Amino acid sequence: MLSSRNIFLIGPMGAGKTTIGRRLADKRGLEFIDSDHEIEARTGVDIPYIFEKEGEPGFRRREQQTIAELVERQGIVLATGGGAILDPRNRQALAAHGFVVYLHASVEQQVQRTARAANRPLLQASSDRRETLARLFEIRDPLYREIADLVLHTDHRGARTLLREIERHVDRD
Repeated sequence: MLSSRNIFLIGPMGAGKTTIGRRLADKRGLEFIDSDHEIEARTGVDIPYIFEKEGEPGFRRREQQTIAELVERQGIVLATGGGAILDPRNRQALAAHGFVVYLHASVEQQVQRTARAANRPLLQASSDRRETLARLFEIRDPLYREIADLVLHTDHRGARTLLREIERHVDRD
């Protein structure tokens, strides 16, 4: 059953939001949008450049504006940046406009999946990725859970399994 209901994917970097989001959108006949890619398209520069020139506060302002506009669309799968939930306006907008799926990834999985990532400003400034990811997880996990309609643990689970589980819950809800 195809649905035009919005589905929003939240969670930490390395949880698989973009990968799962693309597949889910394709399977359900919805438009896929990655909020970070949308910000890059709108500004014409990459996220690390925005962080370098405007700092995290400047990036978060852009992110909030982008998410506020995107959630007003119909029939999208939106993968948000890991820190999008830090802004209460983003949490409210996401919760009010779609089905929110928290892709929960352990810190160990995040370390593995972001090992070669050069486009993650919060990790580039860190000499200890594991410590940085653990600190971010501690702050963000309660915020992800606050708005999640579904929490899915992604460690050692394939994309097909996660997609089936998301669809089962979206169609039932």
